[in-house]
Amino acid sequence: MTMLLVSIVLEAAVAVIAALAAAKGRPYLYGLAFTFAVYVIYDLARALRWPAEGMLLSVLFLAATLAALYAVWGLYRERA
Repeated sequence: MTMLLVSIVLEAAVAVIAALAAAKGRPYLYGLAFTFAVYVIYDLARALRWPAEGMLLSVLFLAATLAALYAVWGLYRERA
């Protein structure tokens, strides 16, 4: 349980930092903020034993993956 709580804190920190960076003119980083926010929600659901349906989690993780793809594509284009 300790590792899960550490993971939740770190994921939340990444989400907040990514959102702050996005607000400073790199809007594609909202994709990373969203992705890590999904990780926080998923891990909280596990820690608190929330009932979660398979299809709901699948859709949530698909959205998180698309958001991460958008973020890394933006990073790639920024440096290219």
